[in-house]
Amino acid sequence: MEEIVNLFHGFAVVLEPFNLLVMLVGIMLGVIIGVLPGLGGANGVAILLPLTFSMSPTSAIIMLSCIYWGALFGGAITSVLFNIPGEPWSVATTFDGHPMAQQGRAGEALTAAFTSSFVGALFAVIMITLVAPLVAKFALQFGPAEKFGVYFLAFCSFVGMSKEPPFKTVASMMIGFALASVGLDSITGQLRLTFGYTELLNGFDFLIAVIGLFGIGEILLTIEEGLTFKGGAAGINPKVVLQTWKELPRLWMTSLRSCVIGCWMGISPAGATPASFMSYGIAKRVSRNGERFGRGEIEGVVAPETAAHAAGTSALLPMLSLGVPGSPTAAVLLGGLLIWGLQPGPLLFVEQKEFVWGLIASMYLGNVVGLLVVLTCVPLFAAILRIPFSIIAPIILMFCAIGAYTVHNSTFDVVMMLVFGVLGYVLKKCNYPLAPLVLAIVLGDKAEEAFRQSLLSSQGSLAIFFSNGLVSSIMALGLVALFWPLIQNAFTRLRTRPAL
Repeated sequence: MEEIVNLFHGFAVVLEPFNLLVMLVGIMLGVIIGVLPGLGGANGVAILLPLTFSMSPTSAIIMLSCIYWGALFGGAITSVLFNIPGEPWSVATTFDGHPMAQQGRAGEALTAAFTSSFVGALFAVIMITLVAPLVAKFALQFGPAEKFGVYFLAFCSFVGMSKEPPFKTVASMMIGFALASVGLDSITGQLRLTFGYTELLNGFDFLIAVIGLFGIGEILLTIEEGLTFKGGAAGINPKVVLQTWKELPRLWMTSLRSCVIGCWMGISPAGATPASFMSYGIAKRVSRNGERFGRGEIEGVVAPETAAHAAGTSALLPMLSLGVPGSPTAAVLLGGLLIWGLQPGPLLFVEQKEFVWGLIASMYLGNVVGLLVVLTCVPLFAAILRIPFSIIAPIILMFCAIGAYTVHNSTFDVVMMLVFGVLGYVLKKCNYPLAPLVLAIVLGDKAEEAFRQSLLSSQGSLAIFFSNGLVSSIMALGLVALFWPLIQNAFTRLRTRPAL
């Protein structure tokens, strides 16, 4: 009851005119940031952080968090329309969102993505409001072994629960692991696979890889096919939005499962990217329409978008309650709190109740405002499809180059973007899946670091990954996911075996 009373006080803070204004401005800026490939929520929040120094801490954090919500919404726009993920966690949305746009169903795909994003975020905010103490206690149990277990589960889920050929999935993932190992060894400090290029000391940035693999690769394929932009005549109106909303309730199980996966990944903290991949993979495996995934199935949009938003929102919980950021954007927000003289942790809920509950209330209102803003602008986004691709391709290339350059202000990144583009083109032509490669680039170095830290603490014993109930459960789930096709075949044989 006390939490509910505090939440109402938070709403009173958020509904002040100035706070409502900064909320709207934050959402609009966030959508623009999400649309621009390579910029990202963390970079956008970091760039705009100085704008908030003259504000009160509550207004400042409301604006920055709303930039985050807007970026989460905006990442789906370029994924659906151009097959270019605006954010890493939007990669899985391209698998079915872009085929829907090519079929003239851009409005349906965008509406499903935005609505699913809202549902995932709302679920996470309700969870933060009601079960914060329990979740904070759970997050404290995660050491290096548990973190590796989460990454292991994400990798195994993609291999075992994907309907792509396992060999091609593993081969693509191995390329990603090799690329993720480039740069300074985080444990020993030795150089690996840099070939004398100082620009590679920090390795390949996954945003550069994503922009190249998906953006440039897609443009090269489209040029080969004759500069045709499939789905160019797509139209959108309120009727499409309402029809999509009528269809979404039948996918309630997918949404609920994706919410749980996203919250778990956001708190653990694995992040929105593996949450979206895992949710998509599981949905593809258990859905009745699993064979239609990748060809424009709306469930393939709902699953990753719901999980990504649930993970992105729930990542703020360990940041507020423990001072441990659950995502790069949460880390930037943590820096903002310290600048404003606020120390995240359990005492924040006692000493700064107005601030904490004002932020939580802004999560509710910010996502409602974000949904209304992006749905209102859906006609504008869908209208982009009517522009001839011969005109829009150079514009996309320009934005990709700008996005790649702004990551580190380096022309070397632009060159690497083009290299990844050629790699993406070759892999697509050979029918190798790109998603496992991107997943390995994003999580490979983190998984390696957690694995080696675990072995150092156990003096080389692999038993540490089964040393307690939590890590044992996660590793067991990973093994089940990896061998799921074999397990499924065994169950099928048992069912069909004639009785003696």
